[in-house]
Order: sequence, then C-alpha cells, then structure tokens
Amino acid sequence: MKIALRNYTLDLGARPHVMGILNLTPDSFYDGGKHVAGAAVEHARQMASEGADIIDVGGESTRPGSASVDAAEEIRRIGPVVERLVAEIKVPISVDTRKALVAAEMLRLGAHMINDVSGLAHDPEMARVVSESGAAVVIMHMRGTPETMQQMTGYGDVVGEVKQELAERIGYAEASGIGPDRIVVDPGIGFAKTAEQNLELIGRLGELAGLGKPVLVGPSMKSFIGKALGLEPGDRGEATIACCLVAAARGAHIVRVHNVGGVARALAMADRINRAARPEAGALGGRLGR
Repeated sequence: MKIALRNYTLDLGARPHVMGILNLTPDSFYDGGKHVAGAAVEHARQMASEGADIIDVGGESTRPGSASVDAAEEIRRIGPVVERLVAEIKVPISVDTRKALVAAEMLRLGAHMINDVSGLAHDPEMARVVSESGAAVVIMHMRGTPETMQQMTGYGDVVGEVKQELAERIGYAEASGIGPDRIVVDPGIGFAKTAEQNLELIGRLGELAGLGKPVLVGPSMKSFIGKALGLEPGDRGEATIACCLVAAARGAHIVRVHNVGGVARALAMADRINRAARPEAGALGGRLGR
C-alpha cells in the first residue's frame, strides 16, 4: 500500500513507518514549549537520524480542553521551521493543522502532508487546499472540538462507529478531488474517546482494513496510558512502545510518536523476528493475516 506525498512516495506495505512529533506549542500535554526555533530543527534532524519516516510539525495544541489559536499565530510559530525542514531534512514534512490558511502557507513552503485532526470538517476550505496541492492528508476521527470532545464519548460500538464516520470523511475527501492514493486515516486515539475505548480501538484496529486506506495511530504518551497503568506523561515511554507494537501487528501502517528511536528499534526487532519465523509473511508477520 503506497501513499503519494507530492515528490515523495512511501511504500507503507513494506514495513510500519514512524512519524516523529515536533510540537512548537507552549501548551502541549507532553512537550509544550520544549522545541522552538533552532532547537526544533535540530530535534527534527535527530528524529530523522533515528528512523523517522515523516516529521509532523504542529503549532496548536489539540489536547482535551485546549483553546484554539488564530491562523496568524500558528503560521508565526511553525512557518520558519517548516521552511528549513523542507530544505534540510530528507524526509516528508507533515503539518498538523485544522486551518486552511495555515495549510496553504505551509504547502507553499513545501510541506508534503496535512494532518487534520478534524478530518477536513473544521475548515470548509481545507479539502480544496489539499486537493489543489497534490499533498497527502491524514483524516483523523474526532467528534466536536478539542474544547468539547471529551463530552462526546457515547458510542454503541466504538470501532464500528469510528469506521463508519471515517468512511464518510473519505468519501468527502475523494469527492473534493483528493486522490485515493493521498489519503491516510487515523482513528483518533484520545479524541472523543474514553480510556477504555482507546484500548479497544487499538486492540480491534484490524477492523479498519475495510476502509482500504493506510492507517495511522497516535498513542504516544497519552492519558489513556496513564489511566491504565497509573503513570505520569514522562513515564509512559515503554507503554507507548507496547501500543505501537500491538497497533502495527493489527494493521497500523504509521505510528505517530515522540520517542522515534525507541519505537523504530522495537518495530524493527519485531519485524526481524516475524520474518525469521515466517519469511513469506513480510512486515510484522503479514499484519496478522492481512
């Protein structure tokens, strides 16, 4: 399964890919205010050297309860960094934004992917901007907004309903002119879901295969891990790796993480073990039969 990102093409069926998180926000739950200006570029360079296949740059926190920032502030935070990364880092650059104005400016600077936590629902111009750019897009599942989403966790069957709602957003994206080979889906771990629902989504991730799109999963350091194991954000590294290994075995093509090196090494080792046991199976034992 391949994904087209302007002048890059990634073969996501060959192995699980790692997306490194580069937050340029003062209020993100895990690394807010840690990476700014030159330090951000150096951190991105380090993540690429540790095995990041994509770098995802964000200028607005979307943690539960977070408030929106305006497009001008978001562009101010991330624009200079995105411009340098496109020129200096030889991996695709993704931009985590819900705003068409921000996306358009970052795509003008050369970004290759837009990661929209609203699934193209927040800004009616976003689908057009992505369509005209040739960039790839991550369509994430979320109900409501970061301010309201944790009041919208009522599901009869969380996996079935997330799958159906993602299918609707895929249809909208393709009808808007975004090519089928430019779409990635994300079930939205931590967005309008309870801790138990997040665990269930990862455990049943294989059911999203019917969408016919690459699947991205972002469990990194999130609160559902803390609730499950009683851990503070800084102590969730090993549990994040466990989530990524399970997600990859159940069909995730991309995992979005803060700790690129640890996750990349764990995925590579799991893949080597599975290839040794079943050489014909390919990446991670054929993703449990997929």
